[in-house]
Amino acid sequence: MTKHREDGEDAPVAFTSPPRFAHENDPNNGEMPAGGEEQRFVDVMRWRKTERQRLISERMAIDADMRHSHAGRIATGLDETVGDVSGQTVSVYWPLRGEPDLRPWMESITARGGVCALPVVVVRNAPLIFRAWTPGARMERGFWNIPVPADGAEVMPTIVIAPVVGFDPDCYRLGYGGGYFDRTLAATPGITRVIGVGYARAAIPTIHPRPHDIPMNIVVTEEGAVQRVSAASLTCPPVRPLERHDDR
Repeated sequence: MTKHREDGEDAPVAFTSPPRFAHENDPNNGEMPAGGEEQRFVDVMRWRKTERQRLISERMAIDADMRHSHAGRIATGLDETVGDVSGQTVSVYWPLRGEPDLRPWMESITARGGVCALPVVVVRNAPLIFRAWTPGARMERGFWNIPVPADGAEVMPTIVIAPVVGFDPDCYRLGYGGGYFDRTLAATPGITRVIGVGYARAAIPTIHPRPHDIPMNIVVTEEGAVQRVSAASLTCPPVRPLERHDDR
């Protein structure tokens, strides 16, 4: 289990290994395009890895009290964006590495007649499943030691709340590099809305989206909601190639 401290951080009790990051050793995520796109693909993957590290470091440096305040504002923004949760199944996430802590908002979903779920990795590099979560639920170590409900029934969410490391004006999400959300969204037509959440400072000009990347409908930050704009209106800046050793 994980105890909640007053400063908003988790005091590890059983989940002590670094979560979510084992897959970052593979910057290509198992994908390599054919033809003349190889070098651009490599450049994008290296750029994403460096940008991911920068954004996580900046996020971790935010004062705990400020993160707590930001999370409250994000929760208010989610209420305005999602609306009535009664009868809905909403997938959220367990906060890690300075992500907005939405556990109080998760509790409010069940209090208002909705079902709260958490994503679970069952098979590596496959779509996620979702398990129902309730306040006080028994948690166990999941893939990469991410806390997941031990006894929750498998459910199908209609709304997915996805934490972002970074996001761009077209609501493409820079995540941790595993591709799990994209695989899941592509394989789960029952999901009707995907809402990203993160701090406003996570906004970047572009994530340099690849064909498999799926944009979110909206991103909610402590400063308000960012609606998706037309992809045709975006001009993506070139990727600066990195030295080969930056990829290792």
